[in-house]
Amino acid sequence: MRELSAEARLHLYARSLSRRTGTGIHTAALYSALAVIAAVVFGTLSVHPF
Repeated sequence: MRELSAEARLHLYARSLSRRTGTGIHTAALYSALAVIAAVVFGTLSVHPF
């Protein structure tokens, strides 16, 4: 197997780092969207309009 140059190793590291960061951002967005939905649902249950 051939050795990777320093530039290629840095590129692979940057790609894996950005992939992990993107996954974390998507996970945070999903959980925050679920939290907003839950807040709206529980907020509307506590309001008695009639």
